[in-house]
Amino acid sequence: MSGPSDASAQPLDDADVVPLTDGERRGTGHHRRSVPTGDAQVISLHPATEPEPGMPLLRKRRDELAAHVAEGRMDAVRRQHSLGKFTARERLALLLDDDSFTEIEPYRRHQARGLGLEDNRPYTDGVVAGSGTIDGRRVFVYAQDFTVFGGSLGEAHAAKIHKVLDLAVATGSPVIALNDSGGARIQEGVMALNGYGGIFRRQVEASGVIPQISVILGPCAGGAAYSPALADFTFMVRDTGWMFLTGPDVVEAVTGRRVSHDELGGADTHGRHSGVATVVHDDEESCLADVRYLVSLLPRNYLEQPPATRETGATADWRPRLAELVPAEPNRPYDMRDVFTEIADDGEFFALHEAWAPNVLCALARIDGRVVGLVGNQPCVLAGVLDGPASQKAARFVRFCDAFGIPLVTLVDVPGFLPGVDEERSGIIRQGAQLLHAYCEATVPRIQVILRKAYGGAYIVMDSRSIGCDLSLAWPTNQIAVMGAEGAVNVLFRRELAAAPDPAALRARLVAEYVAEYLNPQYAAERGLVDDVIDPADTRAAIARGLAMLQDKRKPGPQRKHGNHPV
Repeated sequence: MSGPSDASAQPLDDADVVPLTDGERRGTGHHRRSVPTGDAQVISLHPATEPEPGMPLLRKRRDELAAHVAEGRMDAVRRQHSLGKFTARERLALLLDDDSFTEIEPYRRHQARGLGLEDNRPYTDGVVAGSGTIDGRRVFVYAQDFTVFGGSLGEAHAAKIHKVLDLAVATGSPVIALNDSGGARIQEGVMALNGYGGIFRRQVEASGVIPQISVILGPCAGGAAYSPALADFTFMVRDTGWMFLTGPDVVEAVTGRRVSHDELGGADTHGRHSGVATVVHDDEESCLADVRYLVSLLPRNYLEQPPATRETGATADWRPRLAELVPAEPNRPYDMRDVFTEIADDGEFFALHEAWAPNVLCALARIDGRVVGLVGNQPCVLAGVLDGPASQKAARFVRFCDAFGIPLVTLVDVPGFLPGVDEERSGIIRQGAQLLHAYCEATVPRIQVILRKAYGGAYIVMDSRSIGCDLSLAWPTNQIAVMGAEGAVNVLFRRELAAAPDPAALRARLVAEYVAEYLNPQYAAERGLVDDVIDPADTRAAIARGLAMLQDKRKPGPQRKHGNHPV
């Protein structure tokens, strides 16, 4: 799809010839020609009898051309604004520090021929690329320009993106992609597809080396959608951002179902159902502001430590409200986000995938100035049970944190894995194994805090001592067991209950005995599976002390090419 294209270049006539001004004239017979090129006006010199003009005129020509390229076609800019979207350069101005952007290859033009392309060769080729800073820290960026060829990707367009990705890896800097493109430039055929392949290969090679952030600010269709899927974080803006492999027309032709762009691939679809979108926003300004905030929490590359701020005195911070937030009764719900707020510095955390798989929470935050990854079950959604999507969500987050040296803090209150035929058929065994694999291979500092229940296999995969957590803490309300007391009694004493004259009374007595024997707060601690049973009010301080203790942890992975992650 090529999208809106620029006006084709027309042959020059006498009207195109403009006499030089007195300041430009260095002899007789010189004229200035304005040559339409679609995106800008090329200013060229055609000497008749005199030598080439001097540096002042060449400098002026260069400045005029640069200004034309930066300005773009005003009719296309107005059309972009009418769609509620900023231009590529306006977006970069919002994202980057003032006057920090260095553009690369602004004069790049495609070299393709056929289907009228040779007469339409705008500068930039539909992507503005380069480098700038965010809060003084170096990033590399590219912003697709929908006002030029609809932001469609051709060979030259792709080559600029390739260069940005190569430079980002070479300098160890995060890369941010601002996507607004109709897809592959059909007129360039296989060369456009080859360009996409080069992007994907570089993204995979950069995975775990530098952070990759993708922002969907317009259409992102066809093969282009794989680029944000390969990124570490994908932001989307409602109403203007869409992402799909096959558009609504194709879906209707193949399936007979009529769907809108938003229903098929809008921000809420990917934020709530597919999980492709990490963060969803209502407008571009708040979206790009959040991208800036995320960058402030990330290291520039895997060799650097996450950016720390001043210590906040967390090691001695007493938070009595934690004991009030979490009910002692294991079946009463509460919001784990309130616990995150009490634990994090200034009560701030950056939540990821909030609408997708909300029964588990994943967030970046700081504790005593150190960046940490928080993972927690959410008791107010499905009682905090683990299902397939929740396992995948947490597994990807754990792997990201481990790749970039971000310590993990896991807050456990889980009744188990979600039972059911649909769950088994959808592959919950494989999906749960993804989370298990992610934690087992993680070598960053890992702290587990068991708030209340931790039952069955879900206890194991939520970073238990048995799979390698460095420090396991538990509240006095902890219950670590194969299953809850009610379920255990029903299984163990099924016959006795069936034969009892008063089954309810017998069940109540047996449950109380089971709780006293197996679910008492010290049971796991006595067996070395919990390091300490702490007062809930001391949770933030205990985590901060644990992070300080583990900050110099070094644990190389096993010697191998790579593991076989159960994707």
